[in-house]
Amino acid sequence: MRIAITGASGLIGQALLRSLHADGHETVRFVRRAPAAPGEARWDPRAGYVDPVGLRGCDAVVHLAGAGVGDHRWTDAYKKEIRDSRVLGTAALASALAGMDGPPAVFVCGSAVGYYGDTGDRAVDESAPAGTGFLPSVCVEWEAAAAPAQDAGIRTVFARTGLVVAAEGGAWGRLFPVFRAGIGGRLGDGRQYWSYISMHDEIAALRFLAETPGLSGPFNLTAPEPLTNREVTAAMGRVLRRPTLCTVPAPVLRVVLGEFSQDVLGSQRVRPARLLEAGFTFAHPGIEEAIRAALA
Repeated sequence: MRIAITGASGLIGQALLRSLHADGHETVRFVRRAPAAPGEARWDPRAGYVDPVGLRGCDAVVHLAGAGVGDHRWTDAYKKEIRDSRVLGTAALASALAGMDGPPAVFVCGSAVGYYGDTGDRAVDESAPAGTGFLPSVCVEWEAAAAPAQDAGIRTVFARTGLVVAAEGGAWGRLFPVFRAGIGGRLGDGRQYWSYISMHDEIAALRFLAETPGLSGPFNLTAPEPLTNREVTAAMGRVLRRPTLCTVPAPVLRVVLGEFSQDVLGSQRVRPARLLEAGFTFAHPGIEEAIRAALA
């Protein structure tokens, strides 16, 4: 296959590239600078520009670009960056695909379990409505921006990803050094649910969604059973053989993280109902398996 990817320099994008290249697939990496290597094409999400040459002959587009949610304190300016980097980029790609003769067969658009907001102890799947708050509103706009591709008859999938268990980056990339140092522990009261997925399963699921005809709409990319932060903390301690007696009180998180603390302390008990129904098999369904895979 020939697959176009945005966000190829990110944590998930890099892993997807490695997986595709290992299996002999050809990739086109969309970059926001002048292309400097074979297999690169230019796009400018804010200007709505996508180089049509880069999309020609592609079988699929996997759109992963977006500013990191936890990379900076949520000032008004950075919240706008989080929103615009997702919505404008998706709109640009969807419009470019809709205007093609013979477009790629499938558009896999990144999204997030942030769509559901704080679900408390309530388990939700893809049939649940959007939550309230900043991240749910971003996810709703993000997915809606793909409408031109959907209206053009292109199979469009929304990959609502949870917390990816990876040592190289993301939320878990920050947790591993802390727990290795023996100062890891629960966040707040630890009763909030975390919907996680191993990096291996994240990449396998993205490829499954791209390669399986007939699949469209939202799919939760999370392990089958979410766990509480308290349970995740205990698992990290067992795998790393370190104490987990430290805790970060909720007021401290609010001071350090600002508005983002609402999502760190919030609970998302999200299950991948549609992915399981479609026949996807998880290699690392349990948290200890996912942690060990990240360390391997």
